[in-house]
Amino acid sequence: MGGIGIWQLAIVTVIVILLFGTKKLRGIGGDLGGAIKGFKKALKEDNDKDSTQVDDKNSTQVDDKAEQSSNKKVEENSKEQSKEKDQA
Repeated sequence: MGGIGIWQLAIVTVIVILLFGTKKLRGIGGDLGGAIKGFKKALKEDNDKDSTQVDDKNSTQVDDKAEQSSNKKVEENSKEQSKEKDQA
């Protein structure tokens, strides 16, 4: 009742082939396939770019933490040296 049957699809296909011809349909199919391939490639490149940016951001955060830790150690050493000078 509410659907397209196999015979209806076959009739539509035959009409489309008669209207456009197989050569034109083959060209359209190739163009459509190339467009889909290009779209997938662009998506993959975008995802790779995003993951690289996330990795760079994470490594920057790690570097910042290491620098903060290093700065704390330098401050502690300078405080200890100033205490030793005060005691001497």
